[in-house]
Amino acid sequence: MQEPDTRRIDLSLEPLDDFVVVQPSDEESETNLGLILPASAEADCRTGVLTAVGGEVTGVEPGDKVLFPSEAGYEVRLAGNAVRVMRRSELIARVHD
Repeated sequence: MQEPDTRRIDLSLEPLDDFVVVQPSDEESETNLGLILPASAEADCRTGVLTAVGGEVTGVEPGDKVLFPSEAGYEVRLAGNAVRVMRRSELIARVHD
């Protein structure tokens, strides 16, 4: 009998209700209008890209770049990558580059 390969685990995270999953940005960015969005931990706000949304979420969709408070939601690690799971109401704005 062959043992399952435990080194490679494909994980997906499907948020429920009004929760969203955000992949935080690791770099400072500047929008076309000159708004500088810092990624440092000391910043009050961070940016990231929505990777998944719950069934009750409106106004945003996966792939949108969003602004959120640094302390919003819960940090979850999936296959070595940190993502934030938070309620839709914790998102501040959608960022248009």
